[in-house]
Amino acid sequence: MVTKQRNLGDILQEFSQHRKVMQEELQKIIVGQDKVIEQLFAAIFTRGHCLLEGVPGLAKTLMVSTLARILDLEFKRIQFTPDLMPSDITGTNVLDEDERRRRSFRFVEGPVFTNILLADEINRTPPKTQAALLQAMQEREVTVGQETRPLPEPFFTIATQNPIEQEGTYPLPEAQLDRFMFNIKVDYPSADEEERILTATTRHEKPEIHKVLSARAILNLQKLVGTVAVSQFIIKYVTTLVRSTRPRDEQAPGFVKDWVDWGAGPRAGQFLIQGGKALAAMDGRFSVALEDVQKIAIPVLRHRLSTNFQAQAEGMTTEDVIRRLLDEVPPPEIPKMES
Repeated sequence: MVTKQRNLGDILQEFSQHRKVMQEELQKIIVGQDKVIEQLFAAIFTRGHCLLEGVPGLAKTLMVSTLARILDLEFKRIQFTPDLMPSDITGTNVLDEDERRRRSFRFVEGPVFTNILLADEINRTPPKTQAALLQAMQEREVTVGQETRPLPEPFFTIATQNPIEQEGTYPLPEAQLDRFMFNIKVDYPSADEEERILTATTRHEKPEIHKVLSARAILNLQKLVGTVAVSQFIIKYVTTLVRSTRPRDEQAPGFVKDWVDWGAGPRAGQFLIQGGKALAAMDGRFSVALEDVQKIAIPVLRHRLSTNFQAQAEGMTTEDVIRRLLDEVPPPEIPKMES
């Protein structure tokens, strides 16, 4: 038993080292954004999808394409526009004719058949086209005509969204928003980081990026993250935290009932635990800590709460509500051992 635990410890330490190397390689291109990078890694190691929100020019696309190069994964980008059709994402059947003039249908794969799919400005295409990603994100397969085809493993969707310009956009339906593990806010760099960005990007030199992990290695690490222990203490805390976001639940504090129209569903709890496992594994630890859950609570819950007019009138955002919940929702009591 001790030998097995020591072996697992060695594997977790090796995993933690891989994560550090990945971050070092990514930061050859991307300056700062440590929290964003950590959340992207957590999603990748738990088979999650991410929604990146930030103003133009913050290197969201560059970050995702560089990540794909580091992980030695196939990467495809779709620029979402109002005229994009579902078949432009999933693929379509085309009619072929051979030398004997016999005709048959052949399936031409769309860009969704890849490892990392960047859905750039996903809110610029109508809901009909947005919905083409639902099956891919949830079941990791695509149905065209009467045939269902599996997507390559691993598969991640990383979508970007501009929070400023809303003219000519189509807000994502709640069902699709719920498929994203994290809603990651990409913020402006600090003054020091901006100086480093300007220094690095105005040179003609391009840093050399090294590949760290293969697709097979990522699949193995996803299995490893799944073995990280989660205590009943953590599960009870996550359950209480998620239920406290629902205004009609008896556990909800008064400010939630005043400011929130609807709260998070069970999928939020699943992602809080999975994200906690990823953070623990990336740190080389055997089990999820309370701090791991609290660290990822905002990106997991941010897009799963809807504040009402009263909250907006008082200047309260969903992030303010989540921070207050983290302050006021107490961890469950640990039962005392009888002597």
